[in-house]
Amino acid sequence: MWSARRTAETTDVPQLPDGDPAPDDGALPRSAAADARSRDLGVYLHVPFCRVRCGYCDFNTYTNGELGGGASAAAYAETAVREIELAADVLGETELVAAGMPERTVATVFVGGGTPTMLPPGDLARMLGAVRDTWGLADGAEVTTEANPDSVDRAALVALAEAGFTRVSFGMQSAVPAVLATLDRTHDPARVPDVVRWAREAGLEVSVDLIYGTPGETLEDWRASLAAAVEMAPDHISAYALVVEPGTRMAVRVRRGELAMPDDDDAARKYELADEMLTAAGYRWYEVSNFARTDAGDGPEEVPRHASRHNLAYWRGQDWWGVGPGAHSHVGGVRWWNVKHPLAYARRLEEGLSPAVGREVLDVAERETERIMLGVRLASGVDLAPEGRALRPRYRHALADLVREGLVEPGPAETGRVVLTLRGRLLADAVVRALT
Repeated sequence: MWSARRTAETTDVPQLPDGDPAPDDGALPRSAAADARSRDLGVYLHVPFCRVRCGYCDFNTYTNGELGGGASAAAYAETAVREIELAADVLGETELVAAGMPERTVATVFVGGGTPTMLPPGDLARMLGAVRDTWGLADGAEVTTEANPDSVDRAALVALAEAGFTRVSFGMQSAVPAVLATLDRTHDPARVPDVVRWAREAGLEVSVDLIYGTPGETLEDWRASLAAAVEMAPDHISAYALVVEPGTRMAVRVRRGELAMPDDDDAARKYELADEMLTAAGYRWYEVSNFARTDAGDGPEEVPRHASRHNLAYWRGQDWWGVGPGAHSHVGGVRWWNVKHPLAYARRLEEGLSPAVGREVLDVAERETERIMLGVRLASGVDLAPEGRALRPRYRHALADLVREGLVEPGPAETGRVVLTLRGRLLADAVVRALT
């Protein structure tokens, strides 16, 4: 199964990959401008604050008591705006523009964390306003913030909508109190329908995140959570398999024998149940862990209108600038990541330096491998012979094996396209290994 990490994980993974030092001014190589007109530009805003750190979470987050001074929540919006200003300078640098980097409005904005709504709506509005003032927002731009059910009220959701947010993603995780307690989630599950209703009344689209595979969670617990999510009829539902990450409090409890993890068969049954119940309720999977409500105008082969366009940009290899401590960015095959600690992040920006501490420039082969790794996740699949190119013999043999094993659909495979079957979604990592 795929990791429980959101795909926005590429912007907030605490464990930084190996790479080269990033330049202090953040300048990008001319190669980043190649074919940029064919790619959308998105912005990810990382807000690294939580009231309580959940035992399973290994994202780059901090509780209120851990930070102060220039790294405090109160000072954060100002610091983030500084990085947005830096981003404008980098993308508008003369040599990069001469190499073909166009002026682009922002197609999607995603505010993640942490718990972004730990900040007051005015601070989130200020950061969004800086994005709008710097690049402009494309017509119909998707603007999402994550929120915990207990971190917003009706007035806050109205304020977010008035500021230009179009979508909110609630961390529901489960409808079962015992499961929430194991996850160290603090919200009352009875509150979730209220915040979903308030968001709708404010004019926001709504997504809810669910997690399955929590220690002690039964199949009936998971069924109850799915039923509760469906009953609220959100526009989008994410269903992530829990992964116990090293270094988390939950990993310590597992190691001590306090918690017992379910086996892979349990996770498979729960994913199959999610697919069954969500499909029956009018949702369609468009990425391994993500389901969107279908409307009358959604064609059977099209991505549903309510899919997360920001996350699709990650899976399709578009460009995005990640703002915030530990945030990752990608422009034209150049990937870089910021210093993790909020105080170090704030200090570098105060000194006029880029907060980026490392980067990698992907070569042609690496970009092709990544295109396949990410594209396999999508219901639309990935073409192994794009633009009319001949299918490589190694791909032809791998596809034949994958069809024989029931992991990819035979029809698309005949033309070199990989589209996962339900069994293939359960074993998506194996499919990727066979192709890369």
